[in-house]
Amino acid sequence: MAHRIAVIAGDGIGPEVVAQGLRVLHAAADRFGFELEITEYPYGTEHWLATEEILPDAPFAEIQQADAILLGAIGDPRAPVGLIERGIIGRLRWDLDLYVNLRPIKLLDERFCPLKGKGPADVDMVIVRENTEDAYVQEPSFEHQGTPEEVASQPMSYTRKGTERIIRYAFEVAMTRPRKHLTLIDKANAVRAQDLYTRVFAEVAQEYPEVETAHLYVDAACMRMVESPESIDTAVTTNLFGDIVTDLGAMLQGGMGVAASANLHPGKLGLFESVHGSFPQAAGKNIANPLATINACVMMLDYLGEKDAAATAEAAIAELLQGGRIRSLDVGEHRTDEIGDLVIDQLAATSLA
Repeated sequence: MAHRIAVIAGDGIGPEVVAQGLRVLHAAADRFGFELEITEYPYGTEHWLATEEILPDAPFAEIQQADAILLGAIGDPRAPVGLIERGIIGRLRWDLDLYVNLRPIKLLDERFCPLKGKGPADVDMVIVRENTEDAYVQEPSFEHQGTPEEVASQPMSYTRKGTERIIRYAFEVAMTRPRKHLTLIDKANAVRAQDLYTRVFAEVAQEYPEVETAHLYVDAACMRMVESPESIDTAVTTNLFGDIVTDLGAMLQGGMGVAASANLHPGKLGLFESVHGSFPQAAGKNIANPLATINACVMMLDYLGEKDAAATAEAAIAELLQGGRIRSLDVGEHRTDEIGDLVIDQLAATSLA
């Protein structure tokens, strides 16, 4: 049976980095003997400018029949801020109820970390971010717009169901990791609505006596990630705070060019993407780093049950970074397709112990 993959390459550098991710997926399929059924969709700003369509209902229904979605970067200054992002990324996350945003933060070589004296043993964490609640999914309101009395608001809203399921998922992730340590990140001392997270975390923790727990307010968590990242192994947090701390974490592992994420509802299709922007200034120049998208494809392989393919691809990327064949993660240091070539060649040469 073929794995059915829906692809939305998106805007800017999206098509270029997605092309390299697909090349790696096909190379992994050839080596490990599984099949892929790829369906590409044109949605993004260019399509919207030409047709006024963002993500119509009929193709959205088709996408729901896939096993996984590979998403490129979304965003273009020619469209109103947030229109295409909410219409594509938001619809996929929220309408498909992909309540888990999973962000591994793993440093592969010390030279890519901006923290003095920190190496791979110090930066190896997983952030579990709630993905379907909080301020992001609420409609903004503007009263007396354009006047000195203007008031803008967008509520931070949490449900017990949403809170419990993301916390329970985080405990399950913590159970799979050697340290079995889970940190709750919130700001319940100031945002008292987040006391719901504090209480539910304590309740669910009773069901996981093997997991050691900790609690950090989000400002302290950011300081801890810089001062002693080794103190955080698995963490769970809200949608808004998760967006912030995971981007901080991305810089610890080498920058947005290597950071990938999965949007999941366990047992259903998953959405996999790089977390960087569309970088329209670099579009078409073959200079963007595709490793974030390739890492997203590795996460996809793991989610689809192709464990050996995922582990081998991950090991191949690590070898390229640790061995210096990928010299830099900066834009323009390597050609986009050059990195794709390197990963594919190393994938063929890598064997798991």
